[in-house]
Amino acid sequence: MTLIALSLPADARVKIDHWIAQSGARVYLVESHALPIVDIAVEFAAGSAYDPREKAGLARLTLAMLKAGSSRYSESEASRRIADAGAELRENFDVDRAGFALRSLSSEAERKAATDTLADMLQSPRFPADAFERERARAVANILEAETQPDRVAERRLYALMYPEHPYGLSASPASLAAIAREDLERHYRTRYGSMQAVVTIVGDLSRDAARTLAEELTSRLAQGERYALAPVAPSPPTETLRIAHPSAQSHVLLGVAALSYGDPDYFPLLVGNYVLGGSGLVSRIFREVRDKRGYAYSAYSYLRPYQRAGPFLVGLQTRRDQAREALELARTVVAEFVARGPTEAELNAARKSLVGGFPLRIDTNRKVLEQLALIGFYGLPLDWLDAYPARVRSVTLAQIRSAFARRVDPGKLSVVVVGAPD
Repeated sequence: MTLIALSLPADARVKIDHWIAQSGARVYLVESHALPIVDIAVEFAAGSAYDPREKAGLARLTLAMLKAGSSRYSESEASRRIADAGAELRENFDVDRAGFALRSLSSEAERKAATDTLADMLQSPRFPADAFERERARAVANILEAETQPDRVAERRLYALMYPEHPYGLSASPASLAAIAREDLERHYRTRYGSMQAVVTIVGDLSRDAARTLAEELTSRLAQGERYALAPVAPSPPTETLRIAHPSAQSHVLLGVAALSYGDPDYFPLLVGNYVLGGSGLVSRIFREVRDKRGYAYSAYSYLRPYQRAGPFLVGLQTRRDQAREALELARTVVAEFVARGPTEAELNAARKSLVGGFPLRIDTNRKVLEQLALIGFYGLPLDWLDAYPARVRSVTLAQIRSAFARRVDPGKLSVVVVGAPD
């Protein structure tokens, strides 16, 4: 269910309140009283990058187990309480972050039933042995299923190539999951799910005073936890191409290099430049050259995925198996030419106009605002990040794009994975 909560011009302001809870958690609030809905997220620095190498999958498994029963509610009771309150609970997980997002009615009875349940999940999980075995078996089954899907195979292998020595390159396997004991989950929870690392974001029909109380309820019983900074990403390794046999009808091709973190000064030049290169769908350089002019691919695109440390710049395409090599070489050429010359003035103007014009669609529902607010909170972005976005896009110059791509995207260091290629 998507509820429209906001209708904003490109330069509309989003008023963000921010404070530190008594527990030490960072709290961010955007009040919106148009609908009787409140969206809440609680996240921790507990993503897959915090897995021990020999126990990859631990972080994801720990998050799943937080729903498996707490001090007050069994797994079925917690699920029933969420459903009976008309609320929705979903997991948020990536290499950096782990946590939950809750959507609830803002009426006190329903909201309190939902948030009390979430608070107990977060602060007093039980990690029952039978649920642990079940969730571990489910995780193994998910990995085996992923190996049948060429796009997921390509992404897992590409991350391993781009980050050979960094935890961003880790992925779980049946063997690494088998090495995880229930005690490992408890240890990971104690160290990573600490109040000092918690970020609480709240959007919707809730006053500041009520939000203060809620943030304390969600985090006051957490241990402080341990602070741990991820290591920087090492310079990109020399280019490597991995070809993987797969019975897929098409070849799935991915190219990538570690490029960008949140809050980086090059964020906006890379964002605008990538919109021209491969982020604008049917009118992007890559799509026009690879699909329209040569007919090499059914789809062709590029995108940026910033993280706490340098996240990847990625180029992807799907093509017939017999023309995978030609499509790959053309994609390399398009990227190299763009890095060398950048966009034209006309392309830059069109990109700036489109990104600014489309910006309201990124914050036109409570849930979308929550997602943006969670990024601001977790990555420590300025509170005016959303307000300043249109102006910062408009200010990007050709010289900035050329400089940023020249420094961050070395075509000679693009790691490559081809899944389904006959050779």
